[in-house]
Amino acid sequence: MKLTGKQTWLFENPLFVHSSGTAVGPKEANGPLGQYFDVKHDELHCGEDNWELAERRLMEQAIEQCLKKGQKTVEDVDFFLAGDLLNQNVTANYVARHVQLPFLCMFGACSTSMETVALGSALVDGGFASTVLAATSSHNATAERQFRYPTEYGGQKPDTATSTVTGSGAVLISKDVSKIKITSATIGKVADLGIKNPFDMGSAMAPAAADTIAQHLKDLNRTPDDYDMFLTGDLSGIGSPIVKELLKEEGFDVHDKHNDCGLMVYRPDQNVFAGGSGCACSAVVTYGHIFDELQKGNLNRVFVVATGALLSPTMIQQKESIPTIAHGVVFERTEEGGN
Repeated sequence: MKLTGKQTWLFENPLFVHSSGTAVGPKEANGPLGQYFDVKHDELHCGEDNWELAERRLMEQAIEQCLKKGQKTVEDVDFFLAGDLLNQNVTANYVARHVQLPFLCMFGACSTSMETVALGSALVDGGFASTVLAATSSHNATAERQFRYPTEYGGQKPDTATSTVTGSGAVLISKDVSKIKITSATIGKVADLGIKNPFDMGSAMAPAAADTIAQHLKDLNRTPDDYDMFLTGDLSGIGSPIVKELLKEEGFDVHDKHNDCGLMVYRPDQNVFAGGSGCACSAVVTYGHIFDELQKGNLNRVFVVATGALLSPTMIQQKESIPTIAHGVVFERTEEGGN
C-alpha cells in the first residue's frame, strides 16, 4: 500500500522536481524574496488591459520559465494540472486552452499549489504519466473584486486581513533525477470552526493546517525533529501563532521550525496588513526561494502545507461559515545521484 496511515501517500518510485518557474507582480518583486523570482512586473496590469488577463499572463510566463529552465517543450509533458481562485478556474482553463495539453482542472483555493503537486506526483508514481506540469496563480485585484470589494472602492480593512499575492508558480514533476525529491504527500480534510469573517482567513485556516501536519507526523511515525521546516501557505501573522499552539496541544512543538509563506513574501512595511495570501503565495515562495535553499543544501527536508479557504461570496452573504483545507507535500534535498 502506498497509502500510509490515514491520509499520507508514501511514493514508491523516486520522484523529482525537474524544474520550476515563477512570475510575480511589483509588490512581490520588491519584497524580501524578489531575487528568487524569474519574471518580475513593475505594475499590476502586467502589460495587459485588465486584471484577469494580467493573471493569465503570469501563469503563462511561469510555465514558460519552468519549461525553459528544464529544457523541455510542451510536447514533453503528459498532463497539465492547474487551478486558481477565480470563478470556474478561468485562469487555468484559458491557459490550458493555450498550452493544449491533457488537462485536469483543480480547485483547492489557496491549497491548490500542493494539491496539484500531490496529484501530479501520484500520477507519475503510479505510471500514468512520465512528466506532469502543475501550476497555480492569483492576483491581488482579481481576488479583491471577486471575494471582497474592488480595489477602486477603497474599502477599509481590519488588521486581520491579508494581501493576495500577485503571481504564479509552475513546476515540472518527473523521474528525471534532480537535487529535489518529492517523497510523500498528506491529503487534508475539510475543517470548519465556525468562523464567518472573510477578512480573517488566518484564523479560519489554522485548524486545517494543524490537522494535516499532525496527521502527517502520525502517519509516518515522525517527530518535528525529522524536518528542517514546516512551511504553511498563507496563515500570515494571525494564523501562524494559532497553528503552533494547536500543534503543541497535539504534542508536536514546531515553534522553532515553522514559517509561513505569507510572512516571508512581503516586508512588514509594505502595507499588507497580516501578510500575504492567495494561491500564488505558497507557490512562488516554495518554487522560488525554498527550492533554491534545498538545492544549495541549506535545507534538507521541508513539509510544505498549503492552506485554502473554500468560501464563496454567495455563501458568505448567506451567513455560512468558512470551510478550510490544507494539503502538504514533502520536498527533500538529494545528491544528483538521487539518494
